[in-house]
Amino acid sequence: MCTDSASLVSVVIPAYRCSQYIAQAVASALEQSYTHVEVIVVNDGCPETPLLKAALAPFEGRIHYLEQPTRGPSGARNAGILQARGKYVAFLDGDDYWCSDHLTKQMQLLRQDPSLDLVYCDTVLVRNEQPFDRAFTMEPQSANVTFDTLLTEDCAVSTSTAVVSREAIVRAGMFDENFRRCEDFDMWLRMSFGGARMTYHPDAQVYHRISQTGLSADRWAMKRDRIRVYQKMAALPVSSQQRKIIDRMVAMTETLCDVEQLKSALIAGDYALANEAAARASSHKTNWKFTLTVMGLRIAPRLSRRFHLARTRWQEGRRSARWSQSGLA
Repeated sequence: MCTDSASLVSVVIPAYRCSQYIAQAVASALEQSYTHVEVIVVNDGCPETPLLKAALAPFEGRIHYLEQPTRGPSGARNAGILQARGKYVAFLDGDDYWCSDHLTKQMQLLRQDPSLDLVYCDTVLVRNEQPFDRAFTMEPQSANVTFDTLLTEDCAVSTSTAVVSREAIVRAGMFDENFRRCEDFDMWLRMSFGGARMTYHPDAQVYHRISQTGLSADRWAMKRDRIRVYQKMAALPVSSQQRKIIDRMVAMTETLCDVEQLKSALIAGDYALANEAAARASSHKTNWKFTLTVMGLRIAPRLSRRFHLARTRWQEGRRSARWSQSGLA
């Protein structure tokens, strides 16, 4: 194991209810073509600790293993950061995994420009163990990663792709443990506002599982916490232009919350709640498609529900077909 902190990358893997995936995550970190790594697994009060330990047993002596009471993803990552000996910290969620040259490509960027504090890349999105799309296809990235482009979500840093200067992340105050969701969004914004320089490369080097049960699965709650992050940024000494961006993003996310509640209520067959959410959203969202949706919900709610379910299945099928045709499947 490398002891030179200047070239060492500390890989921090939070572990909570991921015993069925953790071996794949750890193996992908240990099998990197960039070999100067240490792997730190943080058991964040995992309720299935015996299963987690059994999954990690083959890696004994090759990883650092920590246990702590549950503090959420922020607390788990912070514990790993404090134990890290490397100049750089790479984050990997316990249910994600890397391609073998992920760290090599990230470190090339950092070596080419030593002033960079964070690099990230594209991800392959996986549902039910099947790749179905790439993150940058769904969210094209702005060429310049700045505080403003992070605010507007024209740049979106997936945590499992990020390799970060340990000094820069500590200087920014590390992850805010008051957030259980969007803690990474808050972290990158604070780093950028403090002057950290960031960039990305377009290759998809990380496989990210889309969970149906994890913290990110509740899209309404994710958006509510995103609003909390925006409100936190508004308390910083931002410019008048940045304050306008924050206000606009809060208003837009509020509308998206109503749309998410509308979709959830439709799926559940709660037409009263769906109409309430539609009424709130329609005061801001005025395109013709949404207007037709609201009208259909009022006139024929059951038909609207069937149409929504069919459209969702069609969209998922279309993504899967596009992925299959891409030649990357």
